[in-house]
This record gives sequence, structure tokens and C-alpha cells, in this order.
Amino acid sequence: MDIEPIPLRIAIAGLGNVAQGVLELLRENGSVMATRAGRAIEVAVIASRSRRDVDLLGAEFTTDVLSLTRRQDVDLIVELMGGEGLALELVAQSLAAGRATVTANKAILATHGNRLFDLATQSRAPFGIEASVAGGIPIIAALTRATAASELNCVAGIINGTCNYILSAMSDQGESFESALVKAQALGYAEADPRFDVGGIDAAHKLTILASLAFGVPFDKAAVFTEGITDVTVDDITYARELGYRIKLLGIARRTAAGIEARVHPTLVPQDVMLASVAGVMNAVEVRGNAVSSLLFCGPGAGGKATASAVLADIIAIARGESPSRFSAGTKSCARVPMDLVSTAAYLRIPVIDQPGVFARIATILSEHGISIEGAIQRERAIADRKVPIVVVTQPVPEETMNRALAGLQALTAVVGEIRRIRVEHFDA
Repeated sequence: MDIEPIPLRIAIAGLGNVAQGVLELLRENGSVMATRAGRAIEVAVIASRSRRDVDLLGAEFTTDVLSLTRRQDVDLIVELMGGEGLALELVAQSLAAGRATVTANKAILATHGNRLFDLATQSRAPFGIEASVAGGIPIIAALTRATAASELNCVAGIINGTCNYILSAMSDQGESFESALVKAQALGYAEADPRFDVGGIDAAHKLTILASLAFGVPFDKAAVFTEGITDVTVDDITYARELGYRIKLLGIARRTAAGIEARVHPTLVPQDVMLASVAGVMNAVEVRGNAVSSLLFCGPGAGGKATASAVLADIIAIARGESPSRFSAGTKSCARVPMDLVSTAAYLRIPVIDQPGVFARIATILSEHGISIEGAIQRERAIADRKVPIVVVTQPVPEETMNRALAGLQALTAVVGEIRRIRVEHFDA
């Protein structure tokens, strides 16, 4: 391929790990990228709140982030700052001006994606968002291009590496949640304030984006049911293993006859399902559709270089004259299914007094609500103070039905602590 003599000149906002990864990959693989893009990629200017001791590849440095949109010597703006305030303003101004724009910012997309894609459509500005979900995994390209001929019915997976690392450590090394979190922080996998990750918020942002692109529905983070992993214990992981499952924090978006359901929560996954074997900080996303059956994308979901490779994939696509990410809301409205109407199976860990007939009373209450038991563990001896856990896995029922049954179970005098419920997914074809 002939390489055009005029390079694609880019401006980068931010100088954190991902921006440094972009600079490193341009330094290492710049000639390869130029061949694939049909022109060289040149960093003209970098804007950040503070200068770091990093090789800027000859780029000019400024602390005036919004000045990037006024530059006449820049073809494309790359937003790698994170957060919502200044980053959102920069992306919105860039798109409104018709400037090609690439972002890795899942928060602004989940919250303001409708506005940003409207701006891109109106100004015909190429808009790249590949790096916003699952790091180096090309899941955005898969949803917007590779599976474009298929009607998709489910997108689900492990989309937060911090939670996957913590749950893997709890499962494989028997670590408590607190101990696994401390190790994740020491390794740089978790922030000093980890609530964004372990509370499921990060995964909810990403699932908002995936659901919108897969099903053509508006970006609506409020429609995603969100539950984190802070209440998962080593006991839960041990009981799940005995029953043939592993526990993962999953994001699940599914098209049903009633509409689109979208939820993030800890989930029991059968051990023979591929998602169950994805460990550590790895991410994995399964896509199901009527033309492709089932596809699984797996790889590093975070990290400077992995995410930078997704950023540069968008930049290369734009250099070729392509628009890497397309979003259009469906022509007919599609309802969002409230969590109360979503049907799932459930794992229940019920702390009870060790006395005759307790299991029978539990089974009776479940049966009265039309809930069948698929599997159970009942310890023969109490573990302390005559308390013993009864663990059951149920057949799927609507959430509102399970909630009523749980209220009935919690009211039993033999139940001496809070019942733990974790949802179960079998991913049947």
C-alpha cells in the first residue's frame, strides 16, 4: 500500500497510563501502523493538567485542554483524561466542530452517549469508542461491524478485571474479599477507593454501551440493575463449587419478548461454561445472535498497552477514511424490562437453627411460590451456636416472585441471619 505523504496529526488529552501506552506503541510500531493506515500517525500536541517525565515523541505540550479544539494543525482529538467534566466538554466541542474524535471514556458514553452520537451524526464527525469497553478486546467492532448481519439477542460477560481478579483469588487461594482487595490494590488492579469497581458501577457503564450498540436502544445507565461483589464470601464460592458453579461478576444484556433486560451482578456460572474459566484480570464477552450463534471474545480488559491498542485501532480506521463506531437508535421503540420481571435461577444460603423440619419448611415456602429446587446442600452438624447453613439452587422464576419467597423465608423463626441470594445463569442455547 502506498503511504500518503501527509500524516494524520493527532492531539491527545491526558497523560496517564493509556496515553503513555499510545505513545509507546507509536514509538514501537509506528511504521507498521503507517502501512496499515495508509499514512503516518503523528502526535502534534499533548494536553494535560501536569507535565510528566515521558517521551512525547516531539509533540508540543500544553495545560490548556480545550485549546485542542481550536488547533488548525490537528486532524483528530483523542480524549484519555477520564472523568466527566472537562473530558465531556472536550469531546462534545470536538464533535460539534466536526473533528474526528476518539475516546476511551466509558463514563461519558454511558451517561451522555445519546448527545455525543447526535453531535457526531449532525457534524458527520468520525467517532471512535473501541477502548471504552474491555480494553484490548475488539468488542465494539464486533457489535457494530463483524455481527452487523445478525440480529443479536444476548451480550454478556466479565467486563471488570478488578472484580474478576478478586473473585479468582477468593476461589483459587481461599482469600477473603478484604484480603483479595488489598492484594488487588497492591498490584495496581484496584484503586485506593475501589467502590467504583467492586460496587459494579464500572461494569454498568460498560454494559450500557454494549446494550446500546447491540440492540439499538438509547444509552441509559439508569436502566441497568447494578449489584457489586462486596457481600460474596469464601463460603459462597465453596458452596457454589460443590454445586458445580463458579461465581463471576457478569454484565448481561438480553433481548426478550418483553423488551431489553440489562443487569450487572454476581452470578453463579456452570463450571463447563467458557466464561467460568476466565480468571484473574482477564475480560471475556459472549455475543449471541441468529446468524452467529455464539461468539466469545477474551483478552486483557485493562492496562495501558491493551487499551492503547484499541485507541490506535480507531485512529487507524479513521486514517483509512472509515467511521469506526456507529450508533443509531432503533426505528421502533423497545421497552426496558424492570428487574422485578427478569427471570433467573437463584443460589440461596439460608442460616438456620439446627433443628428437625427446617429444610421441609423452607421447601414448602418455595413451593408455595412456585419455585422448584434444583440442588441443595444441608450440613449434618451445626458450625457454631447451633447455626447451620442450608444452601439451595432454584429453578428460574421472576425476580418479584423470588423476592416474595425470600420475605417468607426470612420471617421463619428458625432463620437466624440474613439470607444471601446470588443469581444463576446457565447460558442455555
